[in-house]
Amino acid sequence: MEGKGYVEAPTGALAQDLLSEVGWNTDEPWTPLRRALAEPVKDPGVRIEVIGPEQAHVWTAVLRASFDGSTFTVDRRCAMAAGLPYADARCLVAYDDEGNAVAAVTVWSAGPGKPGLLEPMGVHREHRGYGYGKAITVAAAAALQSLGSSSALVCTPTSNAGALATYKSAGFQQLPERRGRRRD
Repeated sequence: MEGKGYVEAPTGALAQDLLSEVGWNTDEPWTPLRRALAEPVKDPGVRIEVIGPEQAHVWTAVLRASFDGSTFTVDRRCAMAAGLPYADARCLVAYDDEGNAVAAVTVWSAGPGKPGLLEPMGVHREHRGYGYGKAITVAAAAALQSLGSSSALVCTPTSNAGALATYKSAGFQQLPERRGRRRD
């Protein structure tokens, strides 16, 4: 197989050695974080809405304004939501006191008693620094808890100090760093 590719494999996994042997390089370091969901999750302190198809444009606009170079569209969001893995997933949006959509996240549940994932999570670039990242992350943990997840997981580039601080402020514990593999 030719072309650019990326693989995430746990540190120490046999896949790391095998990929290295066939020319895959080490990629940038990522930091996984985890929050246990055995205890009740506190209210995030802002209005949170679960986003359905009719508000897909709101979620998409926040995500596009959260990441430089984002190409996410309403059509892509709807395609994502139409897929089988989305059956136990939710898109959430946080609003400020003036009714502006300020942060967005998608949570993915693997089923009751299993870990859930939040990805992507973003705060609109015009609304950073006000605690909305923490609020939407806490809301994501609450949503996963309501879906029966045992814990919430997220992974971010280690170089993204703002994301690491946000997740930690929302009760997530940092786990050992990982490096995936890439083929250029």
